[in-house]
Amino acid sequence: MKFWILWILDALVALGFVYFFMVGIGDGSVSSFNIVLWLGILGGLAAILGGALWLKHAKHIWPAIGLLLVLGIPAILSLLFFLVVLISNPRWN
Repeated sequence: MKFWILWILDALVALGFVYFFMVGIGDGSVSSFNIVLWLGILGGLAAILGGALWLKHAKHIWPAIGLLLVLGIPAILSLLFFLVVLISNPRWN
């Protein structure tokens, strides 16, 4: 169960990157100058998701969870940060 929760969280993060990549392709902000960076990011996300599935299929559940935590921990911390900002309503001036 822990594996699938982390995998879905990582898939949502990857979906966000794919969305911004497609929007960038559409408006021209993803160009030949930065396409290598984008492809590296998308390839890394695919390696994390696919590698975790492969490890789980090979009965290596704890390394698979560890791989998912590489992306899961920053995602959870970012969500917590935005939640605190929304709840506390800080003054930024």
